[in-house]
Amino acid sequence: MKIIIAGGTGFLGENLETYFTKKGNQVYILTRKPQRENEIYWDAKTIGDWKNILEKADVLINLTGKSVDCRYHDKNKQEIYSSRIESTKILQEAIDLCTEKPKIWLNASSATIYVHSEKHLNTEEDGVIGDDFSMNICKSWEEEFFKGKNEETRKVALRTSIVLGNNGGAFPKLKMITKLGLGGKQGRGNQMVSWIHIDDFCNAVDWIIQNENINGAINITAPAPISNKMMMNELRKQYKVPFGLNAPVWQLEIASIFMKTETELLLKSRNVYPEKLVESGFRFSFPTFNEAILNLLKI
Repeated sequence: MKIIIAGGTGFLGENLETYFTKKGNQVYILTRKPQRENEIYWDAKTIGDWKNILEKADVLINLTGKSVDCRYHDKNKQEIYSSRIESTKILQEAIDLCTEKPKIWLNASSATIYVHSEKHLNTEEDGVIGDDFSMNICKSWEEEFFKGKNEETRKVALRTSIVLGNNGGAFPKLKMITKLGLGGKQGRGNQMVSWIHIDDFCNAVDWIIQNENINGAINITAPAPISNKMMMNELRKQYKVPFGLNAPVWQLEIASIFMKTETELLLKSRNVYPEKLVESGFRFSFPTFNEAILNLLKI
């Protein structure tokens, strides 16, 4: 297949590129700073020569967007919003200009679209979508994505949770704080964590590409969300760390200022279930947090 990954130089993009290249596919990366042969310059805002690479593409994956791991002041909020909306809008314009359009377009979204929920399991069908900065970003993003329609291109929004891998994302940070003895619960510890192993993430994307009846918004999470308290317990157990200091909310608020991030990333309860993936027959290699951690420890 000919696969284009827009914004593909981050943790998820690099892993998807490796996964699909190993399977013999041709992968091109759209990036602001091209350095390799298969990387093509784009600014994620305007049509350029990069449009030509979309012709006859089998797959387009858009992962573009400023990281939410930052302080939510006005400038960052605007960049988080505009980087997602503008890149999605310009890709639609480019596809509209193609003679032979990509067969499938997968656009990043987030499991954060659902409300804080410790009890209710959010599926695609009965997930509760709320109203705050993060949820409204996701809603606007998906609205922009699904607004443009053409019969040739199937569209899927990837409502992805925390992706666990050794070479990026949240896991190396969780590992570090656990080893430093800071791996207690964050806040009350009741908040649910939806997660997925990086291998299952790549396999799920491939599964969606191969299954033509899958479209719309899809939860890309493992089927077993875990509480923050249980997650930190499991990490301490596997790394043989006898204790972990708990972090009350007031401490996290202070620390988040120094770390230039937001407590929402730790304290929001993301209780999400991948109903559409499971019903389509997808099999997770690492359905439980324990299995995922044991695998990442071996690598």
